[in-house]
Amino acid sequence: MPRDRRDYFYRKAKVEGYRSRAAFKLKQINERFNIIRKGDTVVDLGAAPGGWLQVAKELSGGTVAGVDLLPIEKIEGVETIKGDIRLDTTVDKIKELIQRGSKKEGADAVICDAAPNLSGNWSYDHARSIDLATSALECARKILKPRGRFVVKVFQGDMFPDFMNKVRRSFVKVQAFSPEASRKQSAEIYVIGKQLLPEAVKPGGEYIVTIENVGAGGDGIARVNDFVVFVKGAEKGETLKIRIRHVKPNFAFGERIE
Repeated sequence: MPRDRRDYFYRKAKVEGYRSRAAFKLKQINERFNIIRKGDTVVDLGAAPGGWLQVAKELSGGTVAGVDLLPIEKIEGVETIKGDIRLDTTVDKIKELIQRGSKKEGADAVICDAAPNLSGNWSYDHARSIDLATSALECARKILKPRGRFVVKVFQGDMFPDFMNKVRRSFVKVQAFSPEASRKQSAEIYVIGKQLLPEAVKPGGEYIVTIENVGAGGDGIARVNDFVVFVKGAEKGETLKIRIRHVKPNFAFGERIE
């Protein structure tokens, strides 16, 4: 490896025809976490200039869309949207594109390598990075299908643990990863979320439920917004207040609140 990793990946991107050196970050993330799979519908948020779109199309071969405030130069087989991911109008355009292109109800993977324009004030830049990543997370929740996957770049700092907890409330598996292609001195890190959790119930949420049945393991079975919740020690016909402890893609576990 040459001493200057930045130069190495910059030159490699030029040789292999990628629009940015960041293309290799996505390749390395995907090798480790298998975020994008053959036939997937993929949405790239903050996609300009398009390096991640190029890789996403190679990996998926399916419907790939890029969204950015800036125009994105055309990439064969890739759809682009000019818009703000914080706006419902943009989210609606993304959903329409997914439905039109893949006939799916949501994206399989949402990726985001966006970063704020740096001011040189680290606290300010970190806060803006967290804000941008949070907007990407909120957008991803609206356009991902159940069990969908998510990758977002964020700058490390004092707000990072809280952001990780937000992602953990939305996905079954959450990890942070720094690919080799990131600059050695960079504070950027990528947060990977796998298996999007349903909107029906929230971890830590409190609900009043009626136990409809008792499962083979002896746990009471209730429903919250038609979502199955298991409650330990509850009896059929009992109405009680519960707090959600864990949420899985198809069911949740709750505990009685005395």
